[in-house]
Amino acid sequence: MIRRTIRFGIIGGGLMGHEFASAAARWCHLTEVDFRPQIVAACDLKPAVVDWFRENVPSLKIATLDYHQVLESPTVEAVYVAVPHNLHEQIYTDVIRSGKHLLAEKPFGIDRPANQAILQTANENPSVLVRCTSQFPFFPGAYRILQWLREGRFGKIIEIEAGFWHSSDLDPSKPINWKRMIAINGEYGCMGDLGMHVLHIPLRFGWMPANVRALLSKIVSERPDKQGLRVPCETWDNAVLACETITPDQQFPMFLSTKRIAPGHANTWFLRVSGTAWSAEFTTQNPKQLRYLPYTPGGPQEWRTQDVPYLSAYPAITGSIFEFGFSDAILQMWAAFCDELVHGAEGMKQPLGCVLPQETALSHQLFTAALESQRTGQTISL
Repeated sequence: MIRRTIRFGIIGGGLMGHEFASAAARWCHLTEVDFRPQIVAACDLKPAVVDWFRENVPSLKIATLDYHQVLESPTVEAVYVAVPHNLHEQIYTDVIRSGKHLLAEKPFGIDRPANQAILQTANENPSVLVRCTSQFPFFPGAYRILQWLREGRFGKIIEIEAGFWHSSDLDPSKPINWKRMIAINGEYGCMGDLGMHVLHIPLRFGWMPANVRALLSKIVSERPDKQGLRVPCETWDNAVLACETITPDQQFPMFLSTKRIAPGHANTWFLRVSGTAWSAEFTTQNPKQLRYLPYTPGGPQEWRTQDVPYLSAYPAITGSIFEFGFSDAILQMWAAFCDELVHGAEGMKQPLGCVLPQETALSHQLFTAALESQRTGQTISL
């Protein structure tokens, strides 16, 4: 039974804004939640985008080009924001100061000073729930690895590898977009755009790198603009970060990679955890399959493959034999945000929550150090 309806506004109605509107329309897909979001406001700078929300979201009360109208409305309780990185600091802090709960896109600020300003505003408004998005740990295979980590199955960690790879930018004729411009995307390049997805699980388990040696690549130096003229690409295409993680009881390498030019990978997120007693790996390239290797000293070392279809954090009407996909991951992540908002962190129906503001701060610390490592060719301590 639905006991709480959370009235949401959306600021930034592009691709991800459309995805969230679709997720709200599919909320009945979840079977055991006592809350639901209702989209009552939408804002975008493009009138055609606002018109799309008018036409497709029956619950909409406010459709505007000015996001302040969303924040001034007493009807709106929470806001989802998906805008270019250079707008994060201003809009996120405005949302928090307005008293609206905030779920927003990574990297939570174009650079470290912007991120610090957002976190300071969040700290000054403790009654406001502030979280960052990251969908991929909600895939059933990744979620199963999280369960095994909580159970302590892996023994001593040997090595971690995590990454997020795209391939569409392999085409040098693809027109330039804002993610190629430092003024809008930020100097982090692919790290800022993709890195929070890669770091969500490592940071949740306290695996913050102690140092980093970065290898950053600019592969396509120019792309055509809207007029067909060749203009420079300013941001990093690919990033490989070799890190060392040191915890009170163990020390191990961690390899993190974010790539916009990874031939053959449309939208691949992956995680590999190697341990002395258990190892496991999952990739969205094979979303139904989870590989794992249980090991006892002297025993065989045999990788096993298990189908993990629709076994989600929040139960859904889809049968467990069917496939899980990106839109399902968004639905599950949004449910986690609403669950925490309604029941608090301790009362959530399952343990995986959205990215914490403090975790976004750690990501900025790492990405800033990675830029310094690239400039100096040195391993940088964090």
